[in-house]
Amino acid sequence: MLTLKQIRDDKEAAVRKLAKKGVDAAPAIEKIIALDDRRKAIQVELDSTLAAQNKAAKEIGALMGQGRREEAEERKHFVTDLKEKSAHLQAESNDVQQELQATLVTLPNFPADIVPEGKTAADNLVVKLVESYTKLPENPLPHWELARKYDIIDFDLGVKLTGAGFPVYKGKGARLQRALINYFLDYNTRAGYLEVEPPVMVNEASGFGTGQLPDKEGQMYHATVDNFYLVPTAEVPVTNIYRDVILEKSDFPVKMTAYTPCFRREAGSYGKDVRGLNRLHQFDKVEIVQLSLPETSYEALDGMVAHVEGLVQSLGLPYRILRLCGGDMSFTSALTYDFEVYSEAQKRWLEVSSVSNFESFQANRLKLRYRDDDKKTKLAHTLNGSSLALPRIVAALLEDFQTPEGIRIPEVLIPYTGFDIIK
Repeated sequence: MLTLKQIRDDKEAAVRKLAKKGVDAAPAIEKIIALDDRRKAIQVELDSTLAAQNKAAKEIGALMGQGRREEAEERKHFVTDLKEKSAHLQAESNDVQQELQATLVTLPNFPADIVPEGKTAADNLVVKLVESYTKLPENPLPHWELARKYDIIDFDLGVKLTGAGFPVYKGKGARLQRALINYFLDYNTRAGYLEVEPPVMVNEASGFGTGQLPDKEGQMYHATVDNFYLVPTAEVPVTNIYRDVILEKSDFPVKMTAYTPCFRREAGSYGKDVRGLNRLHQFDKVEIVQLSLPETSYEALDGMVAHVEGLVQSLGLPYRILRLCGGDMSFTSALTYDFEVYSEAQKRWLEVSSVSNFESFQANRLKLRYRDDDKKTKLAHTLNGSSLALPRIVAALLEDFQTPEGIRIPEVLIPYTGFDIIK
């Protein structure tokens, strides 16, 4: 959530920044400033009323001590009127603050200055391309046909058990999933990330803290009886570990990694881009999260991008890194880099990771702060990245490493799978 200071310091600049994300924020910003002005005016009047009330209450005691009962009774009526007025002002203040908060949370994060202009994924900037294409058999198969041929992923059984977008992994397919999860976690922990195993259901406060609520409420699976949400990513529970926490400067950086299944309704998804593993309602993902001091968060972002790049490189897949344009960025992000691997059989790029700096946007919602050298509390910065999402990695591995003999396993995964080929 943006702070009032970010908006009030330069409202014209705030409007320009949010326009880069395709948002006409001028009406909301004018409303926020008007509500904040009203809130301040009410507070001044309330403070004055309470001060008068306290003064009159003291006068009553003095008058009673002097035997001036009639005057004391008049002051009591005056105090009663002041109490009614202060109660009315407090109620009005609460209403204004609630409306102010409700309007503030509708505004997305400011994009960083280096975010490209643009409205859609077609406007994203390719900042790196690494081509390492493999020679495939004639008429290579897409991964959903390979999954059926080698009986490692059963999409029809998933439909029977749950519905479309819930595949069943079998045999070496299940073993490959487990191998990737363990390899990704080991890779992250070797780089200093603390492994945590969080719940896969979170409460409403957690969803609000990282910005999924109310922005993406329709995309999350909701257990209505207990008002819990199935996690769309491990980012939500892991970052919320530090909700309402005040850190010391010496605590930074905080680095965490976690594996969770992820659940997304993906309402409105259809067409060829959702075939097989391309878009699922339940999938596995390993996440990295960092908490950083504001002055070092972009250095931390560069480190996370390099970390994810090393992980993708180790699998031997062709990949590219994109800096997302304003219109393609998430509600909460200030700067995002996407990683895509190339699917040889589908002849298309598949997103496998997003690495983002949220600056203080999430921290403001989370009330995640730290004590600076002057002992004042300030908002920390939060970052996260996929390291990695499994479905499209598996799709690319199956398609890019298919041979007449079977599907080769990348060398780094063989110690985890226990086999070097699926045949």
